[in-house]
Amino acid sequence: MKKQRRRRRFRKWLILPLLVLLYVLAANGIHPLNDIPLPSFVSEVRTTANEDHGWNLILVNRDHVIPDHYETELTELSNGQKVDSRIYPDLQDMFDEARSQGYGLFVASGYRTAEKQQQLLDEKTEAYEKEGHSRSEARRLAEQWVAVPGTSEHQLGLAVDINADTAYSTSEEVYAWLDENAWRYGFIKRYPADKTSITGTIYEPWHYRYVGKEAAREIHSQGICLEEYIEMLEKAE
Repeated sequence: MKKQRRRRRFRKWLILPLLVLLYVLAANGIHPLNDIPLPSFVSEVRTTANEDHGWNLILVNRDHVIPDHYETELTELSNGQKVDSRIYPDLQDMFDEARSQGYGLFVASGYRTAEKQQQLLDEKTEAYEKEGHSRSEARRLAEQWVAVPGTSEHQLGLAVDINADTAYSTSEEVYAWLDENAWRYGFIKRYPADKTSITGTIYEPWHYRYVGKEAAREIHSQGICLEEYIEMLEKAE
């Protein structure tokens, strides 16, 4: 009996560090066991997002989920997309200025329900499976493009995917204009190419998030992402 207890204790102290290691690797985008799904308590350890720094700075990502009872008042755009009503005036001002300079652009995706987010994730996963990836690998790849429901900024109504109206502008022209000017209206490029290891999301030059003009100016001038900005605020407290 003593030997059995020692063996059980040995297995416990061997397995726990291994699970912690797998979680740390997965949190940093490293998946040594792509075809072996991690246990739910390892892969889904997340914190509920909060509005401690203001509604415009709520941090939602792979590690911070939207509160269960989060609500927002929505304004419908001319093409049927919707956004949080509080960001609409600045969004409209930004679009008016871009169009006055000859750029054609539109909101391709604004607010999404959890059901819509799940549908997009499933479709992306299926597409990778058709390319020959295993189910677990397909889901891992899909999650680099499409956030898991509850971790998408689109569910806040504070994020917009902005595309070019190619009758007037190329995508590159619109993305360049947004990169240079969106911060003036309170929007940031949420997923820069050099911050993927922090955001957990691949480069998306079309995805802009409203954070307010003051925060957007700081984030743009310092070349940081929202996660880094929130960390900076917390260190200053």
